[in-house]
Amino acid sequence: MDLNRRFYTEYGRDFSATRGRLQTGVMRIVESLRGDEAILDLGCGNGELARTLSRSSHHGSYLGLDFSLPLLAEAGRAAFAFPVQFLQADLTRLSTATDRWPLITDRYSLVFAFAVLHHIPSLELRLEIIQKIRERLRPDGLFIHSNWQFLNSPRLKARIQPWGSIGLKETDLDANDYLLDWKRGGHALRYVHHFDESELAYLAKSGGFEIIETFYSDGENHRLSLYQTWKAIKEA
Repeated sequence: MDLNRRFYTEYGRDFSATRGRLQTGVMRIVESLRGDEAILDLGCGNGELARTLSRSSHHGSYLGLDFSLPLLAEAGRAAFAFPVQFLQADLTRLSTATDRWPLITDRYSLVFAFAVLHHIPSLELRLEIIQKIRERLRPDGLFIHSNWQFLNSPRLKARIQPWGSIGLKETDLDANDYLLDWKRGGHALRYVHHFDESELAYLAKSGGFEIIETFYSDGENHRLSLYQTWKAIKEA
């Protein structure tokens, strides 16, 4: 997490420059909305989703959370035609009393986490975050997320770096944990986990969700991201 915090703080503006439009899969979801949903957007980045919703005449509320101040600064420069709020919050600091993420008590009809879960290390921490998401959903609310499928791209696979370059061993990591480099505006590294459908199915079941939709999208081969929609299983 320290590695990724440094990356999105030091290279937030360079990263934002590569995110000037939404991915095809995200647009598919935006186009399916009624327009009145109350949205919690985890890892909102530079606010491009909120800007797109504004252009689409969305009129429900929107709260975007991100820990990167450079990305939030980009998000805050825009004007919106519907209720929008951005807050700095670190999804991984669930037990930190000063962080705003644990203090959010509103319930939402939609919780988004596009390209977020693959930056969360360990099953334990992912389940803690998913439980928090479940608590923030309305009874018929949906959790919609995407996860980077970088192993489906030869170009991205070539960016995988050895863990030894930062003093870690393979045994220090979980299966499918990777270290990827970044070369725009300088050289940096990011932690990324590669999810497959079976692992996400286990995560959903363990977190009290059922998967109601799965699809692949993005990139030249349309398989660069894995999207899923989850619905909380009602307790007996």
